[in-house]
Amino acid sequence: MSEAETSAIPTETDVVVIGMGPGGEHVAGRLAEEGLGVVGIDRELVGGECPYWGCIPSKMMIRAANLLAEARRIPGMAGTAVVEADWAPVAARIREEATDNWDDDVAVRRFEGKGGIFVRGAGQLVDHQTVEVDGLRISARRGIVIATGTHAAIPPIPGLEHTPYWTNREAISAEVVPSSLIVLGGGAIGIELAQVFARFGARVTVVEAQPRLLPPEEPEAGALIASVLEEEGLEVRTAVSADSVAHGSSGFVVNLSDGSTVHAERLLVATGRRVDLASIGARRIGVDEDARSLPVDAHLRVTDGVWAVGDVTGCGAFTHVAMYQANIAIADILGRDHVSADYAGLPRVTFSDPEVGSVGLDEAAARAAGLDVAVSTVDVRGTARGWLHKTGNHGLIKLVADRSAGVLVGATSAGPAGGEVLGLLTLAVHARVPLATLRTMIYAYPTFHRGIEDALNALEA
Repeated sequence: MSEAETSAIPTETDVVVIGMGPGGEHVAGRLAEEGLGVVGIDRELVGGECPYWGCIPSKMMIRAANLLAEARRIPGMAGTAVVEADWAPVAARIREEATDNWDDDVAVRRFEGKGGIFVRGAGQLVDHQTVEVDGLRISARRGIVIATGTHAAIPPIPGLEHTPYWTNREAISAEVVPSSLIVLGGGAIGIELAQVFARFGARVTVVEAQPRLLPPEEPEAGALIASVLEEEGLEVRTAVSADSVAHGSSGFVVNLSDGSTVHAERLLVATGRRVDLASIGARRIGVDEDARSLPVDAHLRVTDGVWAVGDVTGCGAFTHVAMYQANIAIADILGRDHVSADYAGLPRVTFSDPEVGSVGLDEAAARAAGLDVAVSTVDVRGTARGWLHKTGNHGLIKLVADRSAGVLVGATSAGPAGGEVLGLLTLAVHARVPLATLRTMIYAYPTFHRGIEDALNALEA
């Protein structure tokens, strides 16, 4: 930081925000618009992972891959088609429309236009009221907000560290589709990217240490996605882990725990994400730096004068959670609308094809909680819309109800529009809409969401 840049930064302000991802940027921008003095700090790009290496560019890739898949479904349904995959327009669109070629000048100017001051650097807590960045200390009169997110968790696999493996960042910025790809991790990120590269011509092997793909989801959803991927030519290896990794002129060799070996040009590590509390000096506010997340209360307070929002809180690594939490923290800092965070109706979507959306408790969690559980599952192919859709109609709707309370406590919607169908189910779980009310609702025909009516009628009495 130059002397001129340092002189423009106040040594005292109302609020300091460390981390300018979606949640942090929203907090900083709104508080600045309210007339507070706000300093936003980030060592990387304003906007965070989502617009540059996550949600936005990955969905552009998925959109392109899904177009290829739909075109390949034309024979037997609407004529004939010859499809040739071309990655060049995908890579170009990511650079031009999603990431601004990984330049955050527009985002920085947007924040500064609201009255905020942006500092590029590594912010670190000194105490409950003070932040240090590049040797400069800034005192916060009203509070400090931590929104430093997570980064790719790299497992300690022998031989991996010094190889040119990919994380989601390298996969998103790839200008060429590899001839072959090993994906370590069968969670949402791994599955989405595996399917994309396979549809663009890569030979893909997915390796997941857990017994099924998409471990946080219902077992039926993991089995569904595994069958779809295998139908598309991907190799799916579950209940097996990587024992060692080697890299040479011919690419990667991964030795697996069952004694087998897989080879590929590229290796994508998608084994989860983790926080780095040591880098922000969390111990100085009494937080264990080895913890998996920053502990927050229902108003997103870590401790007096310190709030946290987004992935760093461990309440859900999703942009929509970060934005939800940001609004609660903003209100609390301003002394308004003391809303308490409620995650009972937290939705999430894996944007595979078919999409897998879920909300609330799965069946196992509901039973572990001691609820009087009733469940039902319907096959999307058995619904009118699924039958009409014909090809690419894989999916299911699973409901988890508390029989005694007469409400849904969780649901899964997998299918061609699984994430959209989830909207109705999320509302039902969030608002605790009585099952009796849901059963009297009129469901448009023939829609995918009409399958919810079938699932409600199939619920155990």
